Amino acid sequence: MANPSPWWRDAVIYQVYPRSYSDGDGDGIGDIAGIRDRLGHLQDLGVDAIWMSPWYPSPMADAGYDVADFRDIDPVFGTLAEAEVLITEAHAAGIRIIVDIVPNHISSAHPWFQAALASPDAPERDYFWFRPGKGPDGAQMPTAWRGEFGGTTWTRTTNPDGTPGDWYLHLFTPEQPDLNWDHPDVRAEFEAILRFWFDRGVDGIRIDSAALLLKDPALPEVLDEAPHPFHDLDGVHDVYRSWRRVAEEYGGDRALIGEVWMPEVERFANYLRADELHAAFNFDFLGCAWDPKLMRACIERTLAAHAAVGAPATWVLSNHDVTRHVTRYGRAETTFSFELNLDGTPVDVELGTRRARAAALLSLSLPGGTYIYQGEELGLWENENIPPEQFQDPMWGRRGHSRDGCRVPLPWRGDEPPFGFSPPDSAAPWLPQPPEWKDRTAQAQTGDPNSMLELYRSAITLRRAEPGLHTDAMGWLDVGPKAIGYTRGPAFACIVNMSGAPLALPEFQTCLLASSPLDGVLLPPDTAVWLRLTTEG
Repeated sequence: MANPSPWWRDAVIYQVYPRSYSDGDGDGIGDIAGIRDRLGHLQDLGVDAIWMSPWYPSPMADAGYDVADFRDIDPVFGTLAEAEVLITEAHAAGIRIIVDIVPNHISSAHPWFQAALASPDAPERDYFWFRPGKGPDGAQMPTAWRGEFGGTTWTRTTNPDGTPGDWYLHLFTPEQPDLNWDHPDVRAEFEAILRFWFDRGVDGIRIDSAALLLKDPALPEVLDEAPHPFHDLDGVHDVYRSWRRVAEEYGGDRALIGEVWMPEVERFANYLRADELHAAFNFDFLGCAWDPKLMRACIERTLAAHAAVGAPATWVLSNHDVTRHVTRYGRAETTFSFELNLDGTPVDVELGTRRARAAALLSLSLPGGTYIYQGEELGLWENENIPPEQFQDPMWGRRGHSRDGCRVPLPWRGDEPPFGFSPPDSAAPWLPQPPEWKDRTAQAQTGDPNSMLELYRSAITLRRAEPGLHTDAMGWLDVGPKAIGYTRGPAFACIVNMSGAPLALPEFQTCLLASSPLDGVLLPPDTAVWLRLTTEG
């Protein structure tokens, strides 16, 4: 079916975490060669676009989110020329490319920061937040702000003569100094970076930590009764209005997609006004418990907030920062938050998988765009058995929680690690894979009608062909308090049974797809179904 609306309004977008997708050169780390080699997997899956997590030159203090050069590719992943070929090959396969831009901070190895450290008179110092310390000898940090990974947010420099110098701000790690977005050179540089990638054919930009860019220059402390000094300052919207103008220079088909963690949906929606971002990630849905009342409220809240500004909703179950949802849904506590550390609590993988299958049909049939994190189409669970000495995530040292368990290299084929992630006789993968994943390889699941992979392939194929799933229309069905159900157009319905007992289905014409086999006209527990309703609707 032809889709007359912009592609990003209801696209299925697949997140590639480059170092863990596929290793082409045998060093145990995924790369562009591996992505190109496995592009057919994504074409068979049916996705509309790939979002690439950062692949730029970086010391990798934070998995590439500490960028030293936004106009090149880190050698561990390949070359800029290879990236350009990948963009061309993806387009030939009908897949768009989205790159990740990190505007809040850069790497401490970036030439700007190195110049700023070299001299207190360097003009580049104004691109950052250098401040003298408090106290008679300047030994106290300028503020007591807490970092986004926990820990302190200031690091003291050493002057060229060896004496203690000023402090610089970093909301994340010390290797990620924050940029001063009040400086026009910073704004001009990032507009030039957008054009650099748009000129190479990328179709969209994912914006990391989009709400953090602006800081109150008075550097007040964080107080409950006062505006936050660096979360969601109003001036940040001027940045995205200028970015929108850049995107529209390229024909209006380039998308800006924000990572916006925001508890208030009204403030969240501000980023999606007609002259700002095209879409933003829906973390409310990602963190929602497996509960019909809470899930319906989340969906209603999301749709209302987006409708108010005419923007498409997005539906996300997992990403590179959060515990995989097979694991979350297999716990007694099925929510997610960074504050709620549940590592090591019991997990029923079978239950989590059953719910994850149902959640796939839920997320793929709601109005708006859907994001798939690599490996969720294989039903992968969180690897919570990585030895701590192998952790590479800086959050481990600051919060005692590592995100590496969701970043484990994908299993492609075979009965034992590395499961075809690397060529034969290669280095071991950079993180260990659970041996139990032998039943979750892409090879093992291909052709198995009961597998997670074939469920995703079938659902995405049906989604593309179903007229009702390409409109904003949605109506709730009365399916009782233990389930949620809704229509999309006059003839399509999705029902999700979140209870522990079978649910009687309403009258229908055809079962299009079910996450688990139906029991006649009964929907089993933790199961979702797509129905063709009777012609009367």
